[in-house]
Amino acid sequence: MSISFPGTLTGAVQTGFTAPTYTTAADNAPDFNAKQVAVTAVGGTQSGVIPHSVSAPFLMSVWKPKVMQSLGKPNPTTGLIANVPTNQYKFITLKGVLPQAGQPYKNMTIRTLIDVPAGSDTADLPNIKAGIAAHIGLLWAQAAGVGDTAGNGLL
Repeated sequence: MSISFPGTLTGAVQTGFTAPTYTTAADNAPDFNAKQVAVTAVGGTQSGVIPHSVSAPFLMSVWKPKVMQSLGKPNPTTGLIANVPTNQYKFITLKGVLPQAGQPYKNMTIRTLIDVPAGSDTADLPNIKAGIAAHIGLLWAQAAGVGDTAGNGLL
């Protein structure tokens, strides 16, 4: 199954938010190897949060490699593959935020990069999925803490 953005996205728990939701609409992606949506409405209790606008973007994008890399041939003497390329997938959220009251919005960028070694997609897909599941699970489980840390700088 490929990645698809839901029309309504349920947000993770954040201190001060109650049941955050985000309504998305398809947007033109910046390149042919990406998909993008704009957050057109916010729901639940999240005081002060605004949806996408030209001045304060709220965009989510997913990127795949433009050219997929494949695994090279092993060395005929050693049997080892010296150079294992990776295929990088990117998940990027762009959100306009105010650096100070009365100032113009600046973009906050959130990135998750996944570098999958070529060949492992067929040789070890279960462990790729396990790593991704654990990564997203950690972010989900710690979403409120990550939000608090972004504000107070404390781990």
